[in-house]
Amino acid sequence: MILEIAMLDVIPAQTLEFEQAFAQAQKIISRMPGYLSHELQRSLEKENRYVLLVQWQTLEDHTIGFRQSPEYQDWKKLLHHFYDPFPVVEHFVKINLP
Repeated sequence: MILEIAMLDVIPAQTLEFEQAFAQAQKIISRMPGYLSHELQRSLEKENRYVLLVQWQTLEDHTIGFRQSPEYQDWKKLLHHFYDPFPVVEHFVKINLP
């Protein structure tokens, strides 16, 4: 399993509109092959900052399967205009400790 983490700084006056658009956009991502789950959380310290956590089966499910899909264009149209600056996205793998 891969965990995608995206820090999303939303234009301050547009947080409500962002949350409404995300409610639509989550339907897109949840139908993608390799998608496992997601959650969106809002910062308590900076009310226009969100973190998006998405679990994928493989890295390629996100980087190729989703980002190179026609559905990604719909995702972009719904969400990308809310970000300032554009999000940093990283991928993580769980460390199994004894």
